Amino acid sequence: MEERRKKAARLFARGRSQADVARELEVSRQSVSRWYAEWSAEWTSALSKAGRAGRLPKLSPAQLRRVATELEKGLRSHGYPTDLWTLRRVGEVIEKTTGVSYHPGHVWKVLREQLGWSRQRPARRAVERRRRGDRPLGETAVAEGKRDARRRNAWICFQDESGSASCPL
Repeated sequence: MEERRKKAARLFARGRSQADVARELEVSRQSVSRWYAEWSAEWTSALSKAGRAGRLPKLSPAQLRRVATELEKGLRSHGYPTDLWTLRRVGEVIEKTTGVSYHPGHVWKVLREQLGWSRQRPARRAVERRRRGDRPLGETAVAEGKRDARRRNAWICFQDESGSASCPL
């Protein structure tokens, strides 16, 4: 964008009209008009930088470092009963640490964009999961069923419940 504004200043200096500059740079006439007013008042220096786009961040770099330090201490040090972080809890820690409050939906942007953190999910192991050397739960049940059937001289029948109904059709 800055290069485009500098090119506009060079074209103004050559005597090109605002409409010609807008067509050549493919920008709106309103932008070219604003650039021309700045250029004619201060020449090229006014068009060099447009300034920061968007809203200024609520937290300073020092506050962000303090927040990161507090978050690294863990949830239990902040009085929570579990170690599971949620955006609401992070927002509460940020507010307690800095006095700045964020909507829980915006807390994620602070974590990702300003602190460089990523989402991590807790590693949970299923209760039914086999350990090395264990037989699958189904194999154990089938083996016990076979023994019981032999003892009773009975048949084993496997049926899928999708083919049966609980009431007569």
